[in-house]
Amino acid sequence: MDSNHQPNYKLNKTEKKFLRKQIKAKHTLLRHEGIETVSYATQNLVVANGGLGNGVSRKQLLPVLEKFGPVDALLMPPNKPYSFARYKTTEESKKAYVTLNGKEIVDDLGQKIILYLNFVEKAQWKELEPQALPPGLMVIEEIISSEDEKMLLESVDWTEGTDNQNCYIKHKPDQLTINQYEPGHGIPAHIDTHSAFEDEIVSLSLGSEIVMDFKHPDGVTVPVLLPRRSLLVMTGESRYLWTHGFCQPLFYETTVGIITSDVGDLTLSKRGIRTSFTFRKVRQTPCNCSYPLVCDSQRKESPPSFPENNKEASQLEQEHVHQVYEEIARHFSSTRHSPWPCIVEFLKALPSGSIVADIGCGNGKYLGINKELYMIGCDRSQNLVHICREKQFQAFVCDALAVPVCSGSCDACISIAVIHHFATAERRVAALQELVRLLRPGGKALIYVWAMEQEYNKQKSKYLRRNRISQEKKEEVNSDASVQGLLVEQMPDMDNQDSASSVSSINDFQEGGCDSRKVMNSKLPIHTNRTAFHSQDVLVPWHLRGNPDKDKLVEPFGLAGSHDPSPVFHRYYHVFREGELEAACQTLSNVSILQSYYDQGNWCVILQKI
Repeated sequence: MDSNHQPNYKLNKTEKKFLRKQIKAKHTLLRHEGIETVSYATQNLVVANGGLGNGVSRKQLLPVLEKFGPVDALLMPPNKPYSFARYKTTEESKKAYVTLNGKEIVDDLGQKIILYLNFVEKAQWKELEPQALPPGLMVIEEIISSEDEKMLLESVDWTEGTDNQNCYIKHKPDQLTINQYEPGHGIPAHIDTHSAFEDEIVSLSLGSEIVMDFKHPDGVTVPVLLPRRSLLVMTGESRYLWTHGFCQPLFYETTVGIITSDVGDLTLSKRGIRTSFTFRKVRQTPCNCSYPLVCDSQRKESPPSFPENNKEASQLEQEHVHQVYEEIARHFSSTRHSPWPCIVEFLKALPSGSIVADIGCGNGKYLGINKELYMIGCDRSQNLVHICREKQFQAFVCDALAVPVCSGSCDACISIAVIHHFATAERRVAALQELVRLLRPGGKALIYVWAMEQEYNKQKSKYLRRNRISQEKKEEVNSDASVQGLLVEQMPDMDNQDSASSVSSINDFQEGGCDSRKVMNSKLPIHTNRTAFHSQDVLVPWHLRGNPDKDKLVEPFGLAGSHDPSPVFHRYYHVFREGELEAACQTLSNVSILQSYYDQGNWCVILQKI
């Protein structure tokens, strides 16, 4: 029924009611959201009552819409009671308009909801304000014609049985990398190695558009839409300081221009195969850029110290947790098998059907403990998430300070050996607050952090006791989990280094050896494995052993020493004193501490949202 024209017959009571509701929906969208409907058919529909804000999920709505033809995009603004759908043809959208108007669907809570549809010229909402691009970044659209795009794609046809793999481009710069990304493939956040390439890096996108995330060390994220046939130019700050990368799912978030980082559950547009041509100039001299803390040419002159602000804390975590755990993921996972009894007990006690988020799921050791729960995992490490997916677990990559899950949507959360990797008290409290945000009222969270007190009630922790292992056994025991989150064993197990002193130079480690008699100039000490802690903020070594599956994982860019025969990596920790975790939890509003305890070298809290 077309709500914009009077029918030629008398409406019955039900039809009159529906017409009033549809007109009311149209006026409400205009008055409160600024969304103007049109009286003629277009490819685009606004679906009133079909939004995340009133309990309709994408999983429910998309199959309903696809009954009338392929849906090019389904955009669902967060916390809004409407969504936008774009069909390939106007005929398909007209079929959906006629059939679905007034149709009942059931939301996530089992309640019936009636859909009201209207045509719009384009999908938009007021919240999406364009963000400024990182300094030195440009996106030049339509840099080549569609004919040139077709020719380039044909020149790199890598389908099986095809010999034509030649690229005819012969430009300066003097280095060209060509990559193809299937739907579901992406690249982790990284900075192209400073010492390897000159300032300007240029990348041509063909075949399919993507959203590339640029992230500043202070946590600001700017998602940038790279349309097909566009040229990305990175110079200065955007090239040297901001990480860039993208996760390429089968569906992706889409809007006009730049997508703001707080949009969350936005989307969908179907992904095609993307081919990128990236041009670089090989550097012949050391880099002397203005960003020494992230520059591999200058970094040895600036060993890490206690962070004095949020920016320095983020940089410390990036280098001494995030990058490290990307590198050691497979080795780390191989040392993580047995579930911890207290965590298993917590998960087993939850009601059947509970939604549980493992914030820092690591290799997914707890995601399958209780089959009666609906568990999702997230981790900062793409390589550990890859391992979770190999096990058929639901897991995704994200930052523990900004988990892309709706507020109040979880019955429980666990955070195991994650929060001790944040480098300031403020960031540790922010991570706790993010856990509370995810919980529904009455929901519970279980939190584990590494304890400074490795001897408690006159009993040594397993971590210290393992220092008795004889040198002949050389048992493979290693460290804990990564920041923002990786899941670990009962305590972060470390390699034996009986001859090393408790403080040594990080530069000595980076150069391939450890002189136990030297002392680093930095204020941040390197801890000796299997010994008591003398400082709350430390770097803990991980000696990487043989890793035959390493080629299956994503290699982090520009990580010094990553190709050494037996490299040593250093992870940042803040070990908690007795009472410190409870004190941090007590700064949160609407939280009650149900239980706090010590568990084999870890301080633990169970809290409830009230």
